[in-house]
Amino acid sequence: MVVLHFTAMADAASALDRLCNPAAEVSAHYLIAADGQVVQLVDETARAWHAGAGCWGGVEDVNSRSIGIELDNPGDRPFPAPLMAALEALLAGILARWSIRPERVIGHSDMAPDRKWDPGRRFDWLRLARQGLAVWPEPVGAIAPDEAAFRKAATAFGYGAGWQTGHVLDALRQRFRPWAEGPLAAADMSVIADLARRFPVDPDGTGA
Repeated sequence: MVVLHFTAMADAASALDRLCNPAAEVSAHYLIAADGQVVQLVDETARAWHAGAGCWGGVEDVNSRSIGIELDNPGDRPFPAPLMAALEALLAGILARWSIRPERVIGHSDMAPDRKWDPGRRFDWLRLARQGLAVWPEPVGAIAPDEAAFRKAATAFGYGAGWQTGHVLDALRQRFRPWAEGPLAAADMSVIADLARRFPVDPDGTGA
């Protein structure tokens, strides 16, 4: 899979220094600067230390099963057009080389919602989805809020079965309803029901 992050630092140079510092014990396969410059730090065939504790579907060691991309953004502003264009080109190549489905492109917050919120509410997931580089829901009709049904659908899509409902709801909203607030709503139910139906994390029963 591919995991997207923001650097949460002042600029790309600062992020690069940290990613190249052994004492920091963090790494990523790629760093994309705000001006669109792409720096490869780890070979795609090698393991990088970008994801940490968490899971997506049945994958618990996400570092060993993913390519990590750091995006130059402190987390409080939109992502610049040159960065997004570079990301789209990079993702297209990665997905083709590794036969990765668009639903396997996730955010750090998707696999670790109890401790991470990157790439954040300002990231344009819909833009990626329009190019087949991620997924986007197409909910039809309203579904009454039901926590048990919400959790079942969320687990089918890929969110951890053991996570707190509040964390799962927040992760879902960060990607698909970034300005939503309050308790579980009919709109959340419709979104996750569609995602679970069209993009189940384990469609063939392999545990992948």
